[in-house]
Amino acid sequence: MPQDWKDILQGRFSDELASLPPDPEPSQAAAQAPALVKQRLVVAIDRRRRAGKQVTVVSGFTGDDGAVAELGRKLKTRLGVGGTAGEGEIVLQGDVRDKVVAMLNEMGHSAKRGN
Repeated sequence: MPQDWKDILQGRFSDELASLPPDPEPSQAAAQAPALVKQRLVVAIDRRRRAGKQVTVVSGFTGDDGAVAELGRKLKTRLGVGGTAGEGEIVLQGDVRDKVVAMLNEMGHSAKRGN
């Protein structure tokens, strides 16, 4: 007994299925999600141009901004803080350096704590 749905339909609707075009094969680029290559990152605190408020800056990224934005979204979600990502760095609100370094090392990146 055939288990595949195509085999079942082939037996019942062989004439109609013969006229349909074959299924397109997915490309390898579409099958693989863009991943951030494991990199050496620096996690530092910054107060300049922010009215004395502290922000944590993760810098040292190379590659596309899409992967940086995705990593920034993951960090913001797991830490429960606001922030932004772009231009090769992630800016998180507050002093969360130690947590960010631990999370990045857990993800496989080589992160070190700056200042």
